[in-house]
Amino acid sequence: MDTNTNWGGNVYNYNKKPDFPMFKGMFKFVGGFVALLILLSLIFNSIFFVVDEREQAVVKQFNEVVKIVVDEVSPELEEAVRSNAQLRNVRISAGKGLFFKIPFVQSVERFSNMLLTYDTKEREVITFDKKKLVLNNFAQWRIVNPALFGISLKNERAAHTRLDDIIYSKINEEIGKVDAHVVISDKEYVMGMLKRVIENTNSQMKNYGVEVVDIRIKRTDLPEANYNNIFNRMKTERERAAKAYRSEGMEAAQKIRSEADKEATIIEAKAYEEAEKIKGEGDAEALKIYAEAYNRDPEFYAFWRTLQTYKKTLDGKTTIVIEPGSEFAKYLFQSN
Repeated sequence: MDTNTNWGGNVYNYNKKPDFPMFKGMFKFVGGFVALLILLSLIFNSIFFVVDEREQAVVKQFNEVVKIVVDEVSPELEEAVRSNAQLRNVRISAGKGLFFKIPFVQSVERFSNMLLTYDTKEREVITFDKKKLVLNNFAQWRIVNPALFGISLKNERAAHTRLDDIIYSKINEEIGKVDAHVVISDKEYVMGMLKRVIENTNSQMKNYGVEVVDIRIKRTDLPEANYNNIFNRMKTERERAAKAYRSEGMEAAQKIRSEADKEATIIEAKAYEEAEKIKGEGDAEALKIYAEAYNRDPEFYAFWRTLQTYKKTLDGKTTIVIEPGSEFAKYLFQSN
């Protein structure tokens, strides 16, 4: 198929790609600009380095420390650096921002200047009374001499490993001096113990450029294997206490019952005595009345007594067999 067209004497070929020389020039310009930026960035990074507010830096030349950049130059830091044979010629700079280094000869290592936290794993310790405790503690530390830290520990993981060995060893030693209940309940002793652990740890970590700020125990527990034994012992103690309370209660109840029975017996005896006394007085008064009545009219008194006897012994169904001349029948058969 013919793709050429003749228009007014001009021949056009549709298969020919368009040519845009303006765009080609732009692409070359952008590519050159990007390459220039990359080159400038490489040159800048090879000559300068930046230390931000969270960092401190160590400058090495052929793997030897020649300069450190810290937050503040203190007499202690200067003494620690100058007293080390490997660091006597190290320059110390303070501040943040942009610093110079020799390109391709010097390298920069950055370390945190913030407070770091090391959370230890749960560990078993043995107290003076041979009891096992499980401790979970943590330590807060910081890098105070990046030069020493860089040539000795090199990274935070190695620092954590070293701290773990020292702290656990010292805590185990301190807890081995006291009984378990002291570690669990005596806060003053625990605080003093942790202070001694911090001092001991700092004395050993001084040559690593590390300072421990604080050590705390998050949790003090007993080994899981001891839970059943402790539960059974607590159950036995509670049962023994319950038996003691029940025994004391029964003893108190028996004492109260005995005292109540004693009081009741005394009250009954006094009441019986009083009743007998009143009864005797009543009988005496009755006898006196009877005697007075008898003395006034003996015949009437005999008549009245006989009627009372009839009332008690005779009713409509009573049958008696007596002699007509007996005293009992005197008023029954007397015609007059």
